[in-house]
Amino acid sequence: MPLASSALAAAGADGLEQTIVRVKPAVVGVGSMLAGRSPPIRLMGTGFAVDDGLSVVSNAQFALGPAPLAPGETLGVLLGDGAQIEFRPATVRAVDKVHDLLHLRIAGPALPVLQLELAAERAPQEGSALAFTGFPLGLAFGLRRVTHRATLSAVTPVVLPALGTRQLNPRAIAQLSQTPFSVYQLDGTAFAGNSGGPVYEPDSGRVVGIINQVFVKGLKETALSTPTGITYAVPARHIEDLLRQK
Repeated sequence: MPLASSALAAAGADGLEQTIVRVKPAVVGVGSMLAGRSPPIRLMGTGFAVDDGLSVVSNAQFALGPAPLAPGETLGVLLGDGAQIEFRPATVRAVDKVHDLLHLRIAGPALPVLQLELAAERAPQEGSALAFTGFPLGLAFGLRRVTHRATLSAVTPVVLPALGTRQLNPRAIAQLSQTPFSVYQLDGTAFAGNSGGPVYEPDSGRVVGIINQVFVKGLKETALSTPTGITYAVPARHIEDLLRQK
């Protein structure tokens, strides 16, 4: 078999092509709508449906700031494909500030859901092949879901002690006082629009993490003057407690 054919066969051996078909319907945009704004719909990032299909998980940063919603602006999820966009208002059911997780509830028909890998003993190991799906370019080309492959490069603390006081900021100091937890460092390239999207196993589609490009990067890379391009994800097991909150 030619080398090119062998490479293509190896790339498709994990079944990602079929998994993407199952994953994409559960992946939604997270954004807001404000009448009179041009355009009225704004995409903040990505989320995905879990549980009964009316719960959407994403990053807490979309509900907490940095800027609050304007008067009359509604938080919600974006459905559809390409230029056909449906906006569904959402209510905030729970927020986990420590892990930057958000639980939204929507009304209407239930969405297809993704299954979460919550067992710590089944967490992916370094070197594992993974994939993530989301909206890296926002609405620049319509609401189109994009999938990237990634390798789990390292399991690393969410925040490292700074080498000097000048490298500390209030958020890092607050996080150091919390119960420490680890995050996944991926070699796949994610963008701001990917934040809140699912990281999953290529063969099963089970979600092992959630992309976080702002909160975690701000904690881990405060000492760096230039972006690294590294992608981080919060382990999915932290979503379990979020869904139990009211």
